[in-house]
Amino acid sequence: MNLFQWATGLQGYLWVSAVLLCLGILSVLSRKNAIGLLLGIELIMNAAALNFVAFSKFRAAAIDGQVFALFIILIAAAESAVGLAIVLRLYRLRQTIDTDEVTLMRN
Repeated sequence: MNLFQWATGLQGYLWVSAVLLCLGILSVLSRKNAIGLLLGIELIMNAAALNFVAFSKFRAAAIDGQVFALFIILIAAAESAVGLAIVLRLYRLRQTIDTDEVTLMRN
């Protein structure tokens, strides 16, 4: 089995998805910037969508994974719009997008 066959098999898709998931979790846990957090969440959602599409590809006549991936893409677009609006509002109020400052707003 050569590299191309392995990369186009289910294991290749799952490895790429696992790398995306790990990068997303690392980004969410390590960033204090609100935009970095949003990007990490996007990576996690893309990893889930890739899993759905990969499993849908390797099942016979199944498009349910692709439908779930479309819903994930729609949710990600809405999350990006709402998240960006919140970040812009936060910047107008505090002149920073540091997430530690957001917790200070509760007090």
